[in-house]
Amino acid sequence: MEPALQGIRILDLSRILAGPWATQLLGDYGADVVKVERPGEGDDTRQWGPPWLGTESAYFLSTNRNKRSVTIDLAHGEGKALIRLLAGEADVLVENFRVGTMRRLDLDPADLMQLNPRLIVCSISAFGQSGSRANEPGYDAMIQGSAGLMSITGPRDGGPQKVGVAIADIMAGMYAANAILAALHARERSGKGQRIDVPLYDSQVAWLANQNLNFLLGGVAPGRMGTAHPNLVPYQAFETRDGNLMLAVGNNRQFAECMACIGRPELANDERFAANAARIENRDELVAIIGERLRQETTAHWLEQLSHHRVPAGPINDIAEVLGNDFARERRLVRSIRNGAGDDVPLVSNPVDFGATPAVYERAPPLLGEHTGEVLREWLGYSDEAIEALRNEAAI
Repeated sequence: MEPALQGIRILDLSRILAGPWATQLLGDYGADVVKVERPGEGDDTRQWGPPWLGTESAYFLSTNRNKRSVTIDLAHGEGKALIRLLAGEADVLVENFRVGTMRRLDLDPADLMQLNPRLIVCSISAFGQSGSRANEPGYDAMIQGSAGLMSITGPRDGGPQKVGVAIADIMAGMYAANAILAALHARERSGKGQRIDVPLYDSQVAWLANQNLNFLLGGVAPGRMGTAHPNLVPYQAFETRDGNLMLAVGNNRQFAECMACIGRPELANDERFAANAARIENRDELVAIIGERLRQETTAHWLEQLSHHRVPAGPINDIAEVLGNDFARERRLVRSIRNGAGDDVPLVSNPVDFGATPAVYERAPPLLGEHTGEVLREWLGYSDEAIEALRNEAAI
């Protein structure tokens, strides 16, 4: 069975996380992803360690599987010419330079799309390709702050907190991959590529989801609530006798089962708690009742009982437990691919399980410039002599 994107070529000029996350997804789905990096340095995240596997940082390894690395100097005339030729053979080009950088490099996306009308160009930036803030730089953490996420993250009486992974970058990458797939589908009808603009800021705002509508309809800016949910009660972490658990009650049936589980079945018919809206109004009183009861028994006891009553609840695991437990082995959440240096690279699986076009795990994250000659031969038909000449000129 062939993967879904077999035969699609991705020219990846992106680095750090948002762009590479998008192109890793496309590589998992079978696209031929060629990652263009600076000679001698490569993607910034190659140096974002420790920890390391050989010379490669864990950060870089987490987001660059199923890609081939070529090193091209974009400031060199021959390097620019190579990018134009590669773009002519590509289906998709992904870049996340500062706005205007491609134009200054004489690699204006509009020109590349004129050379290859089927080319899809996806540009990822902090604030978009146009507008009053287009020229401003941006990293994930500042976007989490400025686009609202930090205002709803952390304990009720605490200060601003960011999420424990670069989620603004990751979600922008997810939006980018989704948009690229839609553009490829549209090209099947029109025969033409298109430009895609994915701003970190806009995508961060978009996936605030229900919190956006809580403000737009309620008129009050949501605040921090710790592990609690603004629209559901009880839906938060609780202490037990020996630890913590996360309780996630989503409807009245589950609430009634939860109250039966903790030995307070009468509360399901109490007018203060019978409906979710009433539970939100009387949140503090209900949380106190549940909390007092849960502290009397162990986490294991409550998880067993809540499962028996079909009430969603779970432990609060650290990453060592998540990746090392029996369920991780059952789901094959961790895989290993040997890289060009002979090291076995542990990687976390793509979560999508296709019925007919499986995700692939063919290439470990590449060593810097590992595939330069290979790609120039395959994509452009270059001879070994022509490739050596480019090396001698320091273009690659």
